Amino acid sequence: MPESVHGIVSDFILLKGNTMEMRNIDEKTVSSFGLQWSTYNQNRLPGDEKTAQRFEEYFAIFPWDTLPDRAVGADIGCGSGRWAVRVAPRVGTLHCIDASESAILVARQNLAGQRNCIFHHASVDVIPLPPSSLDFCYSLGVLHHIPDTMAGIKACVALLKPGAPFLVYLYYALDQRPWWYRGIWKGTDVVRRGIARLPFWSKRALTEVIAATVYWPVARLCAVVERLGGSPDNLPLSWYRDKSLYIMRTNAFDRFATPLEQRFSRAQIDAMMRKAGLEDIRFSENLPFWCAVGRRPALPQPA
Repeated sequence: MPESVHGIVSDFILLKGNTMEMRNIDEKTVSSFGLQWSTYNQNRLPGDEKTAQRFEEYFAIFPWDTLPDRAVGADIGCGSGRWAVRVAPRVGTLHCIDASESAILVARQNLAGQRNCIFHHASVDVIPLPPSSLDFCYSLGVLHHIPDTMAGIKACVALLKPGAPFLVYLYYALDQRPWWYRGIWKGTDVVRRGIARLPFWSKRALTEVIAATVYWPVARLCAVVERLGGSPDNLPLSWYRDKSLYIMRTNAFDRFATPLEQRFSRAQIDAMMRKAGLEDIRFSENLPFWCAVGRRPALPQPA
Protein backbone atom coordinates (compact mmCIF):
# COMPACT_ATOMS: atom_id res chain seq x y z
CA MET A 1 0.00 0.00 0.00
CA PRO A 2 1.41 3.46 -0.86
CA GLU A 3 3.12 5.21 2.03
CA SER A 4 1.31 8.53 1.55
CA VAL A 5 -2.10 7.05 2.27
CA HIS A 6 -4.29 9.04 4.64
CA GLY A 7 -6.55 7.40 7.19
CA ILE A 8 -6.57 4.90 10.00
CA VAL A 9 -6.08 1.32 8.86
CA SER A 10 -7.56 -1.53 10.84
CA ASP A 11 -8.08 -5.16 9.93
CA PHE A 12 -10.79 -7.57 10.92
CA ILE A 13 -9.27 -10.79 12.21
CA LEU A 14 -10.90 -14.16 11.62
CA LEU A 15 -9.82 -17.24 13.52
CA LYS A 16 -10.00 -20.54 11.63
CA GLY A 17 -8.86 -23.42 13.75
CA ASN A 18 -5.35 -22.52 14.84
CA THR A 19 -4.73 -20.07 11.99
CA MET A 20 -5.24 -16.34 11.97
CA GLU A 21 -6.45 -14.74 8.74
CA MET A 22 -6.38 -11.00 8.15
CA ARG A 23 -9.52 -9.86 6.34
CA ASN A 24 -9.47 -6.87 4.02
CA ILE A 25 -12.40 -5.17 5.69
CA ASP A 26 -12.98 -2.49 8.33
CA GLU A 27 -16.10 -3.39 10.29
CA LYS A 28 -16.76 0.12 11.61
CA THR A 29 -16.65 1.51 8.08
CA VAL A 30 -18.97 -1.22 6.78
CA SER A 31 -21.42 -0.45 9.59
CA SER A 32 -21.24 3.28 8.82
CA PHE A 33 -22.10 2.69 5.16
CA GLY A 34 -24.96 0.40 6.11
CA LEU A 35 -26.43 3.23 8.18
CA GLN A 36 -25.70 5.74 5.42
CA TRP A 37 -27.58 3.83 2.72
CA SER A 38 -30.45 2.99 5.08
CA THR A 39 -30.81 6.72 5.79
CA TYR A 40 -30.01 8.19 2.36
CA ASN A 41 -31.39 5.32 0.30
CA GLN A 42 -31.33 7.29 -2.97
CA ASN A 43 -34.92 6.41 -3.88
CA ARG A 44 -35.69 10.15 -3.75
CA LEU A 45 -33.28 10.95 -6.55
CA PRO A 46 -35.16 12.11 -9.64
CA GLY A 47 -34.66 10.24 -12.88
CA ASP A 48 -33.84 13.45 -14.73
CA GLU A 49 -31.00 14.80 -16.81
CA LYS A 50 -28.97 15.82 -13.75
CA THR A 51 -29.03 12.25 -12.42
CA ALA A 52 -28.00 10.95 -15.84
CA GLN A 53 -25.25 13.57 -15.96
CA ARG A 54 -23.92 12.45 -12.59
CA PHE A 55 -23.76 8.86 -13.85
CA GLU A 56 -21.90 9.95 -16.97
CA GLU A 57 -19.35 11.86 -14.88
CA TYR A 58 -18.20 8.55 -13.41
CA PHE A 59 -18.73 6.33 -16.47
CA ALA A 60 -17.57 8.73 -19.20
CA ILE A 61 -14.44 6.67 -19.91
CA PHE A 62 -16.08 3.26 -19.60
CA PRO A 63 -15.86 1.33 -22.92
CA TRP A 64 -19.51 0.33 -23.29
CA ASP A 65 -19.10 -0.35 -27.00
CA THR A 66 -16.57 -3.13 -26.38
CA LEU A 67 -18.79 -5.23 -24.12
CA PRO A 68 -20.24 -8.44 -25.60
CA ASP A 69 -23.97 -8.95 -25.97
CA ARG A 70 -25.63 -9.94 -22.69
CA ALA A 71 -22.45 -9.03 -20.81
CA VAL A 72 -22.03 -10.32 -17.26
CA GLY A 73 -20.45 -7.93 -14.78
CA ALA A 74 -20.18 -6.88 -11.16
CA ASP A 75 -20.73 -3.76 -9.06
CA ILE A 76 -18.23 -4.13 -6.20
CA GLY A 77 -19.52 -2.19 -3.22
CA CYS A 78 -22.92 -1.52 -4.78
CA GLY A 79 -24.25 0.40 -1.77
CA SER A 80 -27.78 1.59 -2.50
CA GLY A 81 -27.58 0.44 -6.11
CA ARG A 82 -27.38 4.02 -7.40
CA TRP A 83 -24.98 3.02 -10.22
CA ALA A 84 -26.46 -0.41 -10.83
CA VAL A 85 -29.88 1.05 -11.59
CA ARG A 86 -28.39 2.59 -14.77
CA VAL A 87 -25.92 -0.18 -15.59
CA ALA A 88 -28.33 -3.12 -15.32
CA PRO A 89 -30.52 -2.13 -18.32
CA ARG A 90 -27.41 -2.09 -20.53
CA VAL A 91 -26.11 -5.59 -19.73
CA GLY A 92 -27.17 -9.21 -19.44
CA THR A 93 -26.42 -9.91 -15.77
CA LEU A 94 -25.16 -7.64 -13.00
CA HIS A 95 -23.84 -9.04 -9.72
CA CYS A 96 -24.38 -6.48 -6.95
CA ILE A 97 -21.92 -7.08 -4.12
CA ASP A 98 -21.59 -5.28 -0.79
CA ALA A 99 -20.08 -6.04 2.61
CA SER A 100 -23.06 -4.41 4.37
CA GLU A 101 -26.21 -6.46 4.71
CA SER A 102 -28.20 -3.24 5.24
CA ALA A 103 -26.86 -1.84 1.97
CA ILE A 104 -27.85 -5.01 0.11
CA LEU A 105 -31.41 -4.69 1.45
CA VAL A 106 -31.61 -1.10 0.16
CA ALA A 107 -30.13 -2.12 -3.21
CA ARG A 108 -32.73 -4.90 -3.55
CA GLN A 109 -35.49 -2.33 -3.06
CA ASN A 110 -34.02 0.20 -5.48
CA LEU A 111 -33.39 -2.47 -8.11
CA ALA A 112 -36.65 -4.33 -7.68
CA GLY A 113 -37.57 -3.65 -11.30
CA GLN A 114 -34.31 -5.10 -12.65
CA ARG A 115 -34.67 -8.86 -13.10
CA ASN A 116 -31.06 -9.33 -14.18
CA CYS A 117 -29.48 -8.30 -10.86
CA ILE A 118 -28.05 -10.91 -8.48
CA PHE A 119 -27.21 -9.80 -4.95
CA HIS A 120 -24.32 -10.97 -2.77
CA HIS A 121 -23.61 -10.00 0.82
CA ALA A 122 -19.81 -10.29 0.68
CA SER A 123 -16.62 -8.26 1.09
CA VAL A 124 -14.12 -7.71 -1.69
CA ASP A 125 -11.75 -10.41 -0.41
CA VAL A 126 -14.38 -13.18 -0.47
CA ILE A 127 -16.43 -12.43 -3.60
CA PRO A 128 -18.45 -15.57 -4.41
CA LEU A 129 -17.78 -15.54 -8.16
CA PRO A 130 -15.40 -17.72 -10.17
CA PRO A 131 -12.12 -16.21 -11.34
CA SER A 132 -12.03 -14.97 -14.95
CA SER A 133 -15.82 -15.08 -15.21
CA LEU A 134 -16.83 -11.44 -15.81
CA ASP A 135 -17.05 -9.35 -18.95
CA PHE A 136 -16.63 -6.16 -16.89
CA CYS A 137 -16.36 -4.93 -13.34
CA TYR A 138 -16.50 -1.56 -11.59
CA SER A 139 -15.98 -0.26 -8.07
CA LEU A 140 -16.75 3.40 -7.43
CA GLY A 141 -15.91 5.13 -4.17
CA VAL A 142 -15.33 1.87 -2.30
CA LEU A 143 -11.77 0.57 -2.36
CA HIS A 144 -10.35 3.63 -0.58
CA HIS A 145 -12.47 2.57 2.40
CA ILE A 146 -10.79 -0.82 2.93
CA PRO A 147 -7.46 -1.46 4.67
CA ASP A 148 -5.55 -2.73 1.61
CA THR A 149 -6.70 -0.96 -1.54
CA MET A 150 -4.07 -2.68 -3.68
CA ALA A 151 -5.36 -6.11 -2.66
CA GLY A 152 -8.92 -4.96 -3.36
CA ILE A 153 -8.01 -3.97 -6.92
CA LYS A 154 -6.29 -7.33 -7.45
CA ALA A 155 -9.38 -9.16 -6.19
CA CYS A 156 -11.55 -7.30 -8.72
CA VAL A 157 -9.15 -7.88 -11.60
CA ALA A 158 -9.01 -11.61 -10.84
CA LEU A 159 -12.74 -11.82 -11.65
CA LEU A 160 -12.27 -10.47 -15.18
CA LYS A 161 -12.05 -12.46 -18.38
CA PRO A 162 -9.04 -11.68 -20.58
CA GLY A 163 -9.60 -8.34 -22.28
CA ALA A 164 -12.39 -7.27 -19.90
CA PRO A 165 -12.42 -3.70 -18.49
CA PHE A 166 -12.34 -2.56 -14.84
CA LEU A 167 -13.52 0.92 -13.84
CA VAL A 168 -12.49 2.37 -10.48
CA TYR A 169 -13.01 5.62 -8.64
CA LEU A 170 -10.65 6.40 -5.75
CA TYR A 171 -10.38 9.57 -3.68
CA TYR A 172 -7.56 11.69 -5.02
CA ALA A 173 -4.67 12.92 -2.88
CA LEU A 174 -5.29 16.52 -3.98
CA ASP A 175 -2.46 16.23 -6.48
CA GLN A 176 -2.54 19.24 -8.84
CA ARG A 177 -4.20 21.36 -6.10
CA PRO A 178 -2.53 24.46 -4.58
CA TRP A 179 -1.19 24.56 -1.03
CA TRP A 180 -4.16 26.49 0.35
CA TYR A 181 -6.59 23.91 -1.06
CA ARG A 182 -4.66 21.07 0.61
CA GLY A 183 -4.60 23.10 3.81
CA ILE A 184 -8.40 23.34 3.83
CA TRP A 185 -8.60 19.60 3.30
CA LYS A 186 -6.27 18.89 6.23
CA GLY A 187 -8.53 20.97 8.46
CA THR A 188 -11.66 19.13 7.32
CA ASP A 189 -9.93 15.78 7.83
CA VAL A 190 -9.35 16.62 11.48
CA VAL A 191 -13.09 17.32 11.73
CA ARG A 192 -13.85 14.01 9.97
CA ARG A 193 -11.78 12.00 12.41
CA GLY A 194 -13.72 13.53 15.30
CA ILE A 195 -17.18 13.12 13.80
CA ALA A 196 -16.50 9.53 12.71
CA ARG A 197 -16.09 8.50 16.36
CA LEU A 198 -19.54 9.76 17.38
CA PRO A 199 -22.81 7.79 17.63
CA PHE A 200 -24.88 7.59 14.45
CA TRP A 201 -27.48 10.24 15.27
CA SER A 202 -24.79 12.73 16.28
CA LYS A 203 -22.93 12.05 13.04
CA ARG A 204 -26.08 12.48 11.01
CA ALA A 205 -27.04 15.75 12.70
CA LEU A 206 -23.58 17.27 12.27
CA THR A 207 -23.23 16.21 8.64
CA GLU A 208 -26.69 17.60 7.85
CA VAL A 209 -25.51 20.93 9.26
CA ILE A 210 -22.31 20.75 7.21
CA ALA A 211 -24.29 20.03 4.03
CA ALA A 212 -26.64 22.98 4.62
CA THR A 213 -24.15 25.55 5.87
CA VAL A 214 -20.96 24.62 3.95
CA TYR A 215 -21.68 22.45 0.91
CA TRP A 216 -24.80 24.31 -0.25
CA PRO A 217 -23.58 27.94 -0.04
CA VAL A 218 -20.08 27.19 -1.36
CA ALA A 219 -21.45 25.09 -4.24
CA ARG A 220 -23.93 27.83 -5.15
CA LEU A 221 -21.12 30.38 -5.07
CA CYS A 222 -19.26 28.20 -7.56
CA ALA A 223 -22.39 28.17 -9.74
CA VAL A 224 -22.50 31.98 -9.65
CA VAL A 225 -18.83 32.17 -10.65
CA GLU A 226 -19.60 29.90 -13.62
CA ARG A 227 -22.61 31.97 -14.69
CA LEU A 228 -20.46 35.10 -14.63
CA GLY A 229 -18.06 33.47 -17.06
CA GLY A 230 -15.40 32.38 -14.61
CA SER A 231 -14.05 28.88 -14.01
CA PRO A 232 -14.96 27.42 -10.60
CA ASP A 233 -13.02 24.18 -11.17
CA ASN A 234 -10.23 25.10 -8.75
CA LEU A 235 -12.62 26.10 -5.96
CA PRO A 236 -13.52 23.64 -3.17
CA LEU A 237 -16.83 21.82 -3.68
CA SER A 238 -17.17 23.07 -7.26
CA TRP A 239 -18.33 19.59 -8.35
CA TYR A 240 -21.53 20.17 -6.35
CA ARG A 241 -22.50 23.40 -8.13
CA ASP A 242 -25.22 21.65 -10.13
CA LYS A 243 -26.03 18.91 -7.61
CA SER A 244 -29.06 18.68 -5.33
CA LEU A 245 -29.03 19.24 -1.58
CA TYR A 246 -29.92 15.55 -1.20
CA ILE A 247 -26.67 14.55 -2.88
CA MET A 248 -24.80 17.01 -0.68
CA ARG A 249 -26.38 15.54 2.45
CA THR A 250 -25.50 12.01 1.32
CA ASN A 251 -21.92 12.90 0.45
CA ALA A 252 -21.37 14.99 3.58
CA PHE A 253 -22.24 11.93 5.65
CA ASP A 254 -20.00 9.81 3.42
CA ARG A 255 -17.12 12.26 3.77
CA PHE A 256 -17.29 13.09 7.48
CA ALA A 257 -18.84 10.01 9.11
CA THR A 258 -16.70 7.27 7.57
CA PRO A 259 -13.99 5.96 9.94
CA LEU A 260 -11.53 4.73 7.29
CA GLU A 261 -10.58 6.91 4.33
CA GLN A 262 -7.51 6.72 2.12
CA ARG A 263 -6.39 8.98 -0.73
CA PHE A 264 -4.15 8.30 -3.70
CA SER A 265 -2.38 10.32 -6.34
CA ARG A 266 -2.93 9.62 -10.02
CA ALA A 267 0.54 8.07 -10.21
CA GLN A 268 -0.20 5.76 -7.27
CA ILE A 269 -3.49 4.60 -8.78
CA ASP A 270 -1.81 3.95 -12.12
CA ALA A 271 0.91 1.93 -10.37
CA MET A 272 -1.60 -0.14 -8.39
CA MET A 273 -3.67 -0.90 -11.48
CA ARG A 274 -0.59 -2.00 -13.42
CA LYS A 275 0.62 -4.12 -10.51
CA ALA A 276 -2.83 -5.76 -10.43
CA GLY A 277 -2.29 -6.81 -14.04
CA LEU A 278 -4.24 -4.15 -15.95
CA GLU A 279 -3.15 -2.48 -19.16
CA ASP A 280 -4.48 0.27 -21.48
CA ILE A 281 -5.11 2.41 -18.40
CA ARG A 282 -6.91 5.71 -18.97
CA PHE A 283 -7.90 8.44 -16.52
CA SER A 284 -10.79 10.86 -16.74
CA GLU A 285 -9.50 14.43 -16.89
CA ASN A 286 -12.69 15.79 -15.33
CA LEU A 287 -14.14 15.72 -11.82
CA PRO A 288 -14.59 13.60 -9.80
CA PHE A 289 -10.93 12.62 -9.35
CA TRP A 290 -9.73 9.96 -9.93
CA CYS A 291 -11.80 7.79 -12.24
CA ALA A 292 -9.69 5.29 -14.19
CA VAL A 293 -10.30 2.31 -16.43
CA GLY A 294 -7.98 -0.51 -17.47
CA ARG A 295 -8.21 -3.91 -19.11
CA ARG A 296 -7.04 -7.34 -18.15
CA PRO A 297 -4.64 -8.41 -20.90
CA ALA A 298 -6.20 -10.42 -23.69
CA LEU A 299 -5.00 -13.93 -24.40
CA PRO A 300 -2.37 -14.08 -27.15
CA GLN A 301 -3.79 -15.05 -30.52
CA PRO A 302 -2.61 -18.39 -31.95
CA ALA A 303 -0.05 -18.05 -34.72
